Amino acid sequence: MKNKTVAAWLAFVGGALGLHRFYLYGRGDLLGWMLPVPTALGLYGIERVQRYGLDDQWSWVLVPMLGFTFAGCALMAIIYGLTTPEKWNARYNASSAADARAGGTNWFTIAAVVAALMVGTGVLMASIVFSFQMYFEYQIEEARKISQ
Repeated sequence: MKNKTVAAWLAFVGGALGLHRFYLYGRGDLLGWMLPVPTALGLYGIERVQRYGLDDQWSWVLVPMLGFTFAGCALMAIIYGLTTPEKWNARYNASSAADARAGGTNWFTIAAVVAALMVGTGVLMASIVFSFQMYFEYQIEEARKISQ
């Protein structure tokens, strides 16, 4: 039986490592194995920012990868948490009754949805702001070079 609350918390807390995918689909899930790649690249981008500063162009691409991956996993936590018990059990617990307890919603499920909504939105907005700010600063610098 796949529990909706456990899946929502795994997507929120360990989603960037694919833990929710492994929980729901097993160790053979290709997407679960691919999720750590953008996470690792984003962490490498943060390391590049610390080493080379904010003017490093590779970090502009790499850092948002971590943020978008985390935000996507937070979105999955919200989707899991808001799925009706009937749909959850039909999809992940096909051999059980439509109203089985594993697909039910409780306060821990709602807490996962609220936490994913708050943190995921903040991370998504921060990633977008970082990307656009670095891009526009780069455009201004290039325009200064052309005008001189």
